[in-house]
Amino acid sequence: MILCHGEILPNSRQQEIIASLKDTAALPVVRNEPLTPETVIRACDALAQRILNGDFDTTVKPFLDLFHISGGQFEGMVRLFTRENLEYKCSIELCDDERVIGGKVRRKRYPLGVLLHIAAGNVDALPAYSVIEGLLSGNVNILKLPVGDSGLSVKLLYELIAIEPLLSDYVYVFDVPSTETETLKRLSDLCDGIVVWGGDAAVKAARRLANVNTKVISWGHKLSFAYAELDASDEELQRLAQSICGTNQLLCSSCQGIFVNTNSREEQTDFAKRFFEILKSVNQSAPPVDYGMKAKNAIHLYNERLEASSENNIYYHQGVSVVIREDKELELSYLYRNVWVKRLPADELYTLKKHKNHLQTACILTADSEKRKKIASVLARIGVVRITSAGNMSRTICGEAHDGTYALREYSRIVEFEVESSAQ
Repeated sequence: MILCHGEILPNSRQQEIIASLKDTAALPVVRNEPLTPETVIRACDALAQRILNGDFDTTVKPFLDLFHISGGQFEGMVRLFTRENLEYKCSIELCDDERVIGGKVRRKRYPLGVLLHIAAGNVDALPAYSVIEGLLSGNVNILKLPVGDSGLSVKLLYELIAIEPLLSDYVYVFDVPSTETETLKRLSDLCDGIVVWGGDAAVKAARRLANVNTKVISWGHKLSFAYAELDASDEELQRLAQSICGTNQLLCSSCQGIFVNTNSREEQTDFAKRFFEILKSVNQSAPPVDYGMKAKNAIHLYNERLEASSENNIYYHQGVSVVIREDKELELSYLYRNVWVKRLPADELYTLKKHKNHLQTACILTADSEKRKKIASVLARIGVVRITSAGNMSRTICGEAHDGTYALREYSRIVEFEVESSAQ
């Protein structure tokens, strides 16, 4: 299903509506009635309160069950869209909204214009979240739904428009497969910016779609890890294991593996054994992994165990594993509570810099606060953009950046007027 001018419509009307966008998509932005953050905040807050009051439980519960999200986690997510949190977000990200500089120039923020959001499907409500950020910055938003979308994003955006009908001209949702490149090119030609969520292939595809004068804002797949000293406590390791089991390593901020500050194979092995016992224990009390994913991983883990040797060991129990590896590369794990452990002495941390924009979150595990500060400083300099404690790798805080930058600023442009000018 698709969403156009506040109405949910059948896919059969998709091409007709896309054809009409050339004349209508940019009109809400260019007319002298800008969409203010306050309008969006008021609508989001009203919708958030209704969700918190249980008005959408029949829609929300299957979503929570599917992704094993607890009621407490979900409430925290919803509260990000309350007035208090959205006002705080805008105060940080839109702080240059309007001011006079040097007594001669008036600086004012404007939206980019029309944004095409190419959403990923690893978080079910992410497409709606991306559109709301586009609305907060005043843009018209065209959303391409990810494959297998459950319909939750369309439902949320439909309800948001029902609360504030003014938003109906600022939101379009289409169900266009990635294989329909001609349709996607038509949409991209209408836009001032393309917002793409996904891996390197998705980002490259978006850049191929974009005209040379179209901005591409990529929130690509990232890799996150833990860096551990040998003095890391069992309590820290338990919190890390809880984070791994809670996210199933599906988020960009999820821990894929652990680098240990050692050159010793024996110390690496001892650490891996210790963490495996903790991970195995935490797994027993965590919600079970989806059977299909568990079965798929079983093939990888079986091959890993067949190939295990003195240079490639694996500790495995009921779908949970810790693999000891000899290389020092940052890589994706097998996911779903399967972690690698590698040796990486502190004086070689700089070698991770080659991963550039793939770096996201790192947690530091050590009892020594001075070591923690030194390691954090190195990680920040090589490109890590979030440095946390073990249990907070995937925490969400209103006002935090996306991968080292602010989305609302990326979706905006700054126009400067001479004070004497009458230009508006």
